[in-house]
Amino acid sequence: MINLKNVRKFYGALEVIKGVDITVEDGEFAVFVGPSGCGKSTLLRMIAGLEGIDGGDLILDGRRINDVPPDKRGIAMVFQSYALYPHMTVAQNIGFSLSLKKVPEADIRKQVEGVAEILQLTDYLDRRPAALSGGQRQRVAIGRAIIKKPSLILFDEPLSNLDSALRVQMRAELQRLHRELKATVVYVTHDQVEAMTMADRIVVLNKGLVAQQGAPMNLYHQPDNEFVATFIGSPRMNTIPVAITRPKAGELRAQSPIGLALDLADANGTVPQGAATLGIRPEHFKIASEGQGNFSADVVIVERLGVETYMTVGSPEQPIVVRAEGDVAVRPGDRVSLNADAAACHLFDSAGRVIRQAQAS
Repeated sequence: MINLKNVRKFYGALEVIKGVDITVEDGEFAVFVGPSGCGKSTLLRMIAGLEGIDGGDLILDGRRINDVPPDKRGIAMVFQSYALYPHMTVAQNIGFSLSLKKVPEADIRKQVEGVAEILQLTDYLDRRPAALSGGQRQRVAIGRAIIKKPSLILFDEPLSNLDSALRVQMRAELQRLHRELKATVVYVTHDQVEAMTMADRIVVLNKGLVAQQGAPMNLYHQPDNEFVATFIGSPRMNTIPVAITRPKAGELRAQSPIGLALDLADANGTVPQGAATLGIRPEHFKIASEGQGNFSADVVIVERLGVETYMTVGSPEQPIVVRAEGDVAVRPGDRVSLNADAAACHLFDSAGRVIRQAQAS
């Protein structure tokens, strides 16, 4: 179990980690995600002991380890670069850390064969890295980490050098590996699809702060702020400037310059009138019969992905992405009527804070 309590990091006068509080439970697969420069890799290196901690506490299984050297933390790390020894075989690469510890050769061979079986590398143990594919090299790098039997494994964007098909395959393999090893995993990526598909817990970072953390679908359906709302989900949530008025108690009307008008429930009366941002995901728009929708717009782009189609409608200044059935009969230049699901809408204030969550249907 990892606890980061008010952890800070400075480079000179520049504070890059600004008082972060994160808890990762024993055996959990946690993903740190965020845009480039948000501090996620720095935070991972601080956990590993490769970067110093300038403030706060890092607690591992109840023990403060701020000043414990990296090799004494019982942590393994897999980097973006495979960093394999090119002159060594797969078996030698995986077992290298045990060789340094003077473990008997017979024991090394037995442990290497066990790791190779888990990672489906048994047939490649006598090969050198140059004779392996990218996915196989990444598995060797993972094998080199897990042979140490760590209680905590850190991954720093390990799939970013792989092509898209291999990334999908490796995501599945990493999840299988996590189930078999039952180790705690902290995984860093800028790819929110990786985060959504792999994580038990997602920690969204932005500018050195935790924007939100929780289970993937909680972040998807109940974002705390506009940043998380638009970062989690692909395609991203649509955000539309609106003016909020209150026709009567318990009701809101959101009116946008593009002609979209929605009546929203507000039983608590907590949403202020005035300017706000409406957030609605692509799947919460539905094509309606002509003249029967909340608003109409021109189709600009049609992206057909087989089972689903994404349409971009509206203007370049205010594009809106709509998810539709894969065989929907639309083409660029068509005009479509759309219905927005009012219960699925979010409202954010001028600072990007949520002021109304999506309501249960």
